[in-house]
Amino acid sequence: MTKKNLKKPVRKSTVDAAEIAQFDSLGAKWWDESGPMRPLHRLNPVRMEYIRRMLSDHFDLPDTVKSLQALKIADIGCGGGIVTEPLCRMGADVTGVDAGKENIKIAKAHAEAHGLKINYLATSVEALAAKGAQYDVVTALEIVEHVADVEEFMRALCQILRPGGMLIMSTLNRTPKSYALGIIAAEYILRWVPAGTHDWKKFLKPSELAKHIEEHGLEVTDVRGLVFNPLDRAFSLSATDMDVNYFLTATK
Repeated sequence: MTKKNLKKPVRKSTVDAAEIAQFDSLGAKWWDESGPMRPLHRLNPVRMEYIRRMLSDHFDLPDTVKSLQALKIADIGCGGGIVTEPLCRMGADVTGVDAGKENIKIAKAHAEAHGLKINYLATSVEALAAKGAQYDVVTALEIVEHVADVEEFMRALCQILRPGGMLIMSTLNRTPKSYALGIIAAEYILRWVPAGTHDWKKFLKPSELAKHIEEHGLEVTDVRGLVFNPLDRAFSLSATDMDVNYFLTATK
């Protein structure tokens, strides 16, 4: 047998170096609520309430401040920890995962400054899957539209979720409305996020995301829109409007 035949197959990478560099460059701006991450800070209360409700219903959790204390959660694409920290405050044993080393450095410093015990890892989800990591809950919010290989990303996400667990994702739909509001308005008119943050062609329709998930044996249990009201400048959930942002939840 030749050495060539002994080589291990090369696993595809989900990491997009250009995307990682862009978010790594934010530094402490991750936690500046009036800075480039202000849209995430503004929608975070709605995101956290959605996550809390989905987990509470699925795992039959008590309605307490530390309601998530029985759960081991992986927050994939955690950035500076905007979602990871609230999960920790609600009692979860949470691991924040991001391929950006600078993102993880900022997240660790912010958590330590606020007395939060969070396990932060500068790695990829496929590396976690290769090590056999398992979690009760996996969150992947506003991240799938930034990865280099969606198929490999979804395979790894589903692999690290234990049987009976829950996957919660959020992303942008690929529609004319999402191009107008998520790209033109958000990046070039309102300047909510830096220009070039998103590539509309990488947005996924709910049916496309659901197909990726179902191919790995998960069942989609909820799809819900996230809409912005320009009058009161607030986000809210919608059972019918998924034209721009949406959540998708599945169980294994």
